Parts: sequence; structure tokens; C-alpha cells
Amino acid sequence: MTIALVPRFPVDDVQLSALHARAFGGDAVEVRPWAQRLDRHALTWIGAFDGERLVGFVQVCWDGGSHAFLLDTAVEEDQQRHGIGARLVKAAVDEARAAGCAWLHVDFEPHLEHFYLNACGFRATGAGLVQL
Repeated sequence: MTIALVPRFPVDDVQLSALHARAFGGDAVEVRPWAQRLDRHALTWIGAFDGERLVGFVQVCWDGGSHAFLLDTAVEEDQQRHGIGARLVKAAVDEARAAGCAWLHVDFEPHLEHFYLNACGFRATGAGLVQL
């Protein structure tokens, strides 16, 4: 299996919506305007492809200055535990650094602590959250 990482790939809204729904438990038939959102709000995005098949994704949003935010890290279930997620995050870190960002933030649920802190090199920090 050869997985290619492709920054700022041409987004197929149907394909990315389906991957995101499978990863995060959303509506599998709802198509979201990913291409438009990413173009408007993201510093970059990276896809992991097995041939033509999108098997992983991550996006980096930012404040236009020194802070960037990692969002929507997802890898197809049948492709997990092969290092694809860590490669996606490393590529996102590299892209944010190349853009001049000094900080890359990520929020994650407790079951992902090992992935982000150990596999990807983030450090734990305090954070706050309010549901809108």
C-alpha cells in the first residue's frame, strides 16, 4: 500500500463529506461545501490517497498570524494503525511552520491523547470550551 499525501488537493465535496461522516458519525448522505469552506477559511488541507481513494484528511485553519488550528483529522477505519494519521499531522505541522505560524493548536477527546501527545508530539495544555 502506497499512500500519497497531497496538500491543497482539489476537493470533491461528496468524497470528503462521506469520509468526514464515517469518521465523526455524521449523516453519510449529507454533502457539505468543503471546497468552498477550505478555500475561504483554511491555511491548508492535506489528503491521504490510496490511488484515487481519499483515505485520510486534515485541515489547518489560522488567525492570519502566528496561530494555526488543526481540525478534522480523519483516517478511514480500514486504513488506521498504519501511520497515516501521524503522517497527515506531521505534514500539517510542516505546512503551518512554512507559512510562518509559531503555534499549532489541537483539541482532542481523551481517547486520542496518546495519538496527539505521543505519536504527533503535541504537549498537553489547559483549554476551555463552550457549546454554542
